[in-house]
Amino acid sequence: MSNDFIDRLRKLAVATLSDGCDQIAGRRGFMDFEIKARINGRKIVGTAATVLEGPTNDPHLPELAFDVIDEAEKGSVIVISSDGDKNTAIWGELMNAGACVNGHEGVVLDGGVRDVELIKRDTDFPVYARSIVPASSIGRLKTIEKNVPVVVGGVLVKPGDYIVGDDDGIVSIPADHVKAIIEFAEEAEATEEAMVKYIHETGSIRKATEKFGRA
Repeated sequence: MSNDFIDRLRKLAVATLSDGCDQIAGRRGFMDFEIKARINGRKIVGTAATVLEGPTNDPHLPELAFDVIDEAEKGSVIVISSDGDKNTAIWGELMNAGACVNGHEGVVLDGGVRDVELIKRDTDFPVYARSIVPASSIGRLKTIEKNVPVVVGGVLVKPGDYIVGDDDGIVSIPADHVKAIIEFAEEAEATEEAMVKYIHETGSIRKATEKFGRA
């Protein structure tokens, strides 16, 4: 992953980057509103390491998820798709411990997380998830593939795409557009900062939008 891109993304808001995906990539980058910081909420920035899960009635350990946790590049964001299953936890205390010791940035789950109190007790690792639920994935879900494109929160995420999360939610930035989206967001946030200052000076949002030609 590019450290320059990571450093620049860390200074930018998810909302502005979402606008950049709309304008530059021509597609939605923000994930469903239900996927939000559930444990140890703080900003996360990293490249995606992906896992695909699907339903099963047989007991399976999430072996491929374990592989990704152990093998992904340090600083990755683990991204797990389970087709939006809110009633099954696909992350818990042990997987969280593995992600911490391997130096990952955070996890994004299109599904549930459990062991909340234990995770908060032991780590400051950020978990973004669709739900909090006590149900184990054993006998409900199995890992199908790793390091493949997955759909999470209505957004296609490819391995190596850039994931940014903050209090507004999660945005996935296609790797082949990241430079242009960063440049768009940096310019947009500089303009908005100037507009806020002008609103305070004039007492008018209308004057600011007229002066800067944008809302």
